[in-house]
This record gives sequence, structure tokens and C-alpha cells, in this order.
Amino acid sequence: MNPDFDLRHRREGTACAKWDGRREVFGTEDVLPLWVADMDFAAPEAVMEALRSRVDHGIFGYPLRAQGAHNAFAAWMARRHGWAVDPDWILEAPGVVPLLALAVQTFTAPGDGVVIQPPVYPPFRSVVERQGREVVENPLRWDGKRYVMDLEDLERRITPATRLLILSSPHNPVGRVWERQELESLGALCLRHGILVLSDEIHQDLLFSPHHHTPFASLGDDVARIALTFTSPGKTFNIPGLRSGMAVIQDETVRRRMKSTLEALDLEMWNVLGIAATEAAYTAGGPWLDALMTYLDGHRRLIQEELARTVPEVGYSLPEGTYLAWLDFRPLLLCGEELRTFLVHRAHLGLNDGRSFGPGGEGFARLNFACPRTTLMEALRRLAEARSSL
Repeated sequence: MNPDFDLRHRREGTACAKWDGRREVFGTEDVLPLWVADMDFAAPEAVMEALRSRVDHGIFGYPLRAQGAHNAFAAWMARRHGWAVDPDWILEAPGVVPLLALAVQTFTAPGDGVVIQPPVYPPFRSVVERQGREVVENPLRWDGKRYVMDLEDLERRITPATRLLILSSPHNPVGRVWERQELESLGALCLRHGILVLSDEIHQDLLFSPHHHTPFASLGDDVARIALTFTSPGKTFNIPGLRSGMAVIQDETVRRRMKSTLEALDLEMWNVLGIAATEAAYTAGGPWLDALMTYLDGHRRLIQEELARTVPEVGYSLPEGTYLAWLDFRPLLLCGEELRTFLVHRAHLGLNDGRSFGPGGEGFARLNFACPRTTLMEALRRLAEARSSL
């Protein structure tokens, strides 16, 4: 069965953060929500069938380690990304953000430094600050065409107290798919300074041709010793609510320490529905994903065409991966609360405020284009209409 990504699903009343949380986040329900990074599409039919079968069984007892799902994930990584993952390297957890927080807790002490590369996914900052660690900001640099890592700046900011770097790969929100050479340079620097890298690769499968994802830990045995890869089927197959997070850690000593923290908090266990969905997704979800990326490629190009036609002042570069558009409203002289007011009350759009992503986010907004095409067209129409009223 071919997926119908044009089909509009009613998500209100399902405890859906994106739709049911509009009033709490934006102060009104009169916005089209294109913020939280999940998709307004049904999951692959293979996943739905696996869930139906599991529910029909009728018993939802305590699960064992999800070996079948781990094997399916390892096979997927070999096929899709050329990375030979030993299933024994995998630890289970209820999501990538909990894994980030647990890693910060495990490998740092209060006052230690953790590097983030803003503008970046807001929880990178919060998981550090909430545990009394110091955020070390290494902002991305715009080179006139795309965002790049500023490794000279990073070298200057590192101190003996710097313990970790949190990498977003592919990068949320700017949409970069880091090239192998960029990651190798980062890896060499972190090896030189003894810094562990927490690589959030949850968007790893959401790639636009000709870009290819390079798992950070696949760069060689030396880099693998400092790499903790965190991922999930949640973004790829639109099942984040099933909470199937994975830590892939090759180094036995590092893995043992992380496992001890998970066990101490009784967190190393997926739920039974997440197990069924994860195994089905990585076993049979490939054709669905390929169709999805063709559809989303049309969306990222549609945004480019419509902005150029109706709101040419708004800056936008085609994302190399993810389903997130990073929009620059600074040419319209809109920043801060003025931009928020424009988007919420004039355009009636619920986008992510760029300020939440840290330095470099002022004057920007993040738009999630993983929605039916009619929804995206309506969003772009609203934006153009609001612009004409300025």
C-alpha cells in the first residue's frame, strides 16, 4: 500500500503536544501548528500492523531486552549508513533527551563544562544547566552559504574542566548534514583534549540527496572510544510517543558506566509496544521512508519557491536533512517579541521561536514542514498575507 501523505489526520483531542498544546504555548488556539518536531502523517503500515498484532495478543507484561529490535536496527545501520553496529553495543532508554541528561550526570561533575553548538535544540542547554554543569557555547558560523562548525573558536573555549560535547547530527534546527571531513576534524580535536562526544543522531535517516549521514562513531576506533551515539526510530517513522531511545556505545568501559546509571534509575527498558514498533520499522520501513523523503523534498523546494515569490525578504536555505526550515526574519526588521507577535497574531502560525535555540536564533523561527501539502500551502499563504499587512 502506497502511503498517502496528502491525507489530513485530525490530531486534536489525542493529548498531542503539537495540536492540543497550542493555547499553552502560543496563548491561543488560532494558530496553525508547525512547531514540535513530529509529523502529521500516519506511521508506516508495517508498524501499524505490528502494533495491532501486539495489542491483539492482549497481555502486556514486563519485557526482556528487545534483541530482535536491536538486530533489526543493526541491519538497518549497515544497509543505510554503512556502519557495522554490534547489537551488544545498544542500551535502551525512554528517549534521546533522557539519555543526554543521564550521560551528563554520568560523565561530569558539578561545575564541569559541556560544549553545545548554538543555535541548537533547546534541551541540549537545559540538560546541562539543570544538573549544575557549565554550558560552553561554540556557536555555528554562517559562511555565506551554509552553517559550519567553528573549530578555532572551540579550541579557544576548551578548558581543563571541559568534559563533553553534545553534537547535533544532522543539525536541528539549521538542517546541516555534516560531511565526513567536518566530523573528522571535530573528532581529532576532541581526542586531543579528552572530550567525550554525545552525538544526537535522531534525524539520521531524514536526508535529502545528495547528502549522506556519517555516524560519528563510524570514523574509526579512536573516535569510537569517545563516542556515545543516541538515536531512536521516533523521528524517522513518526513514533516518538512510543519512547524507544537507544545509546550505541562501542567502548566497553564507557558503555558499562552508562549502563550502571540506567540500571540505578531503573530506566533500561522499552515498553512492549515500542519494542514491536521498533523492530517492524527497521525491518520493513524502508520503502515508506523513501516515499516520505521524496514528498518532503518537494516541500523544502516549495518553501523556497513560495518565499521567493511572496516574501522574498525572509531568508531560507534548503535543509540538507531533517524536515525543519530555519527561517530568517531579520530582513523584515522583526526580532524578539515583535516577531512572535507577527507570527502568532498576524500570520496565525505556531512556529518555534528562534530565541529558544540560543545565540544565533534571534530573528529566526523554525518551521516543521512534515505535514500534508495543503497544510504547508496554507501556512505559506498566511505568511504572505501577514507580510503584505506590514
